[in-house]
Amino acid sequence: MNNSKKTSLQIQGMHCASCAVSIEKSLQKKKGVKTATVNFATEKASVEFDPRAIDVKKIQNEIKKLGYKSQTDNHDHAKVHAGEVKKMKKRFWISLILGLPIVYVSLGSMLGIPIPQIIQKYNTAIQFVFATLVIVANIHIWSSGIKKLFRFKPNMDSLIFIGTAAAYFYSLLVSFFTLLNIEVLPSHLYFESAVLILVFISLGKYLEALTKGKTSEAVKRLIGLQPKEARIIKNGKETKIPIDKIKPGDILLVKPGEKIPTDGQVIDGYSGVDEKAITGESIPVEKKKGDTVIGATINKTGILKIKATKVGKDTMLAQIIKIVDEAIGSKAPIQLLADKVSLYFVPSVIIISIISFAVWLFTGQAFASALTAFISVLIIACPCALGLATPTAVMMGTGLAAKRGILIKTSKALEIAQKIDMIIFDKTGTLTKGEPEVVDIIEVSKKSSEILQAAASVESNSDHPLAQSIVKEAKKENISLKKTQNFQEVPGKGVVAELNGEKIMAGTRKLMADNNIKIEKVEKQMQKLENQGKTAMLIAQNQNIIGIIAVADTLKEHSAQAIKTLQKMGKKIAMITGDNRRVGQAIAKELGIDDVLAEVLPQQKAQQIKKLQKQGHTVAMVGDGINDAPALAQADLGIAIGSGTDVALETGEIVLVKDDLRDVVAAIDLSKYTLRKIKQNLFWAFFYNSIGIPIAAGILFPFTGWLLHPAIAAAAMAFSSVSVVLNSLSMKLYK
Repeated sequence: MNNSKKTSLQIQGMHCASCAVSIEKSLQKKKGVKTATVNFATEKASVEFDPRAIDVKKIQNEIKKLGYKSQTDNHDHAKVHAGEVKKMKKRFWISLILGLPIVYVSLGSMLGIPIPQIIQKYNTAIQFVFATLVIVANIHIWSSGIKKLFRFKPNMDSLIFIGTAAAYFYSLLVSFFTLLNIEVLPSHLYFESAVLILVFISLGKYLEALTKGKTSEAVKRLIGLQPKEARIIKNGKETKIPIDKIKPGDILLVKPGEKIPTDGQVIDGYSGVDEKAITGESIPVEKKKGDTVIGATINKTGILKIKATKVGKDTMLAQIIKIVDEAIGSKAPIQLLADKVSLYFVPSVIIISIISFAVWLFTGQAFASALTAFISVLIIACPCALGLATPTAVMMGTGLAAKRGILIKTSKALEIAQKIDMIIFDKTGTLTKGEPEVVDIIEVSKKSSEILQAAASVESNSDHPLAQSIVKEAKKENISLKKTQNFQEVPGKGVVAELNGEKIMAGTRKLMADNNIKIEKVEKQMQKLENQGKTAMLIAQNQNIIGIIAVADTLKEHSAQAIKTLQKMGKKIAMITGDNRRVGQAIAKELGIDDVLAEVLPQQKAQQIKKLQKQGHTVAMVGDGINDAPALAQADLGIAIGSGTDVALETGEIVLVKDDLRDVVAAIDLSKYTLRKIKQNLFWAFFYNSIGIPIAAGILFPFTGWLLHPAIAAAAMAFSSVSVVLNSLSMKLYK
């Protein structure tokens, strides 16, 4: 029995990827915590725990001990994030305004800008005052950096603290000794370096927060779909109530142009409903009495009276938000490499900066150059880009998919999808409609309309799916049904009844043989229909065959197109079915599928997939999410096509809300595209650090005489994070 619970916590105060990894590792060590993932991009922790050993309060206390704030996630993250962005913007402008006087007095003469004599006289004092004010404005970086150093868990703030503190306190000492006319240290001041570093860092953090917010627009858009109010009918009166007051069973009225408040069933009215926001389907879907409707979709034309069936967290929209949210919070296997690097990255950078400083001094270079290299190495190193590489691309990928009615439940699914080389399709309800339809009426001695009228009149007394398909066809053709007498159902053979005094029979060869009716003259036609995978029923009047009605489970509209496209993509396609081989082969032939696994019971489907996996295939299973759960779970990638049914939302790692197999193609293509973006992001993050750190350490100095200024290092660091997020945002152009 699984006693675990899950919680999602919003975390404030994370400044880089190593912060996220540090929290994650600490939580995983706590007794009772089963799994913990911390996402730097979304600032969320997803924790699965045993409530008998630990509770949410204790988890939050552990996060607090590490120096971060946390609160239970209630989707008010947008407000919290907007507040953070505002705060960062304010901090940047304060830093910039207070930093400009230092840039003016320290670099003015170098840039050829005239500086009044009085300012030159108090140059050092002006630099000290404004540098101190900029540090005070960014004191949160210093306090966070110091705390993490003392806990032996240094983060990006620790690097910035060491670099800016070294520049600031060195300049302070030089100023103090100069005041006393003592020459102990080289008289170069670094106040402007400390200030420019903090200005560029605050600008980078502001831009990062701004762009990071744009990657989570998918969830914000989904949350924004929910209407605020609903019209409820009680005791014959129509009143408006808040959406959270709706209860299952309430009768709701939805007028044209209004959003449907919650999931329900139409009890009166007829209208076209725009379901694009949920399913991605652009054409409005007609809704009549008995049809189900999805909350947050738009009623376009007529008035609908709806009975609420699901409310609150049980609605399809709430389920979709949860799935997208969890996918964003999950980690792709490729992210584990970045996490490992982030964990050891900051301590390594501190060691490299100390070695750089020592090498510069040891080789007899100026102290000022050694200090510049020391500070630049600390500042240019950026684990933030590593931490943002995967989650920002995952956020964009899952958001793009959700917009198209494709729900990707885990980051792992994104990574596996592009490795798939074999796709198994369930037949009934996936490739086919799952409902038998009349496909042929063969005239023997009467017209097709007469054959259909006779058969449908008799079959209207039966509940058998084949009987109902004949009745449905008669209604479609506007053929009126006649009253029958002495109806009799013969199990496994067919039906018999009297119509206008004539004996009408509809059924198998056995039924005809039992009634001494000869079928030799229609046997060839029967076999031809059966070889096409159709169920052929003989229709007889008294002792004569009057016609044949063939019924088949027909293909869904875009099945053939989807299969063809997947084959062009180089995927091996197979079909699995519980039907007999002849029916399976007929459907497969129509679709251009060579491999057919026929007469497979639901419980045997998973075994068939296991067999293919042992042969070295990476298998995706596409099923309707109802009786395919074991097969979907066994496959490397389970794709549930269930038109948004509850079971489909629970099974499979990818859920196709629309009943359109072309979305299998779109899901695989989107996964490949997202993984390509993740790889690009990780490449640039690793490339940037592997190039940036040696340059900051002064590797080019012997050849060029040029040493990287700490302020340029800070600007480069800020740009690396922003460029990774911008690369993810470019995914909006995906088609």
